[in-house]
Amino acid sequence: MHEPHLYEYAVIRVVPKVEREEFLNVGLILFCKRRRYIRMEFQINEAKFNLFDTEIGLDDLHHYLESFQNTAKGNTLGGRIGQLETPERFRWLTAVRSSVLQTSRPHAGLSEDLDETFEKLFRELVL
Repeated sequence: MHEPHLYEYAVIRVVPKVEREEFLNVGLILFCKRRRYIRMEFQINEAKFNLFDTEIGLDDLHHYLESFQNTAKGNTLGGRIGQLETPERFRWLTAVRSSVLQTSRPHAGLSEDLDETFEKLFRELVL
């Protein structure tokens, strides 16, 4: 039996009109400092998204989420923030902001298998 790893996660939300405070969960980011693990995935439910009164299109939203994902992965497409260490990228991505893409407050947990935990949370909170 492996020692469980402390992790943090946040749900990624699209907020079509910030002033209305309505949102749709579209992704998840999970981070474990000890394992230097960070994973971000997204899936847009287009039918639900189209129910919102929004000025943002699906193509733009997809582009924003890909940028978010590139930053999480730490690749060159993530820009300067994407070049930071894993904990700093997670903190930047989960910082409170008033924009179309927002995250929930980070939540913590323990996991023996981070990928399995990610998949379970993604199914429960996004799909």
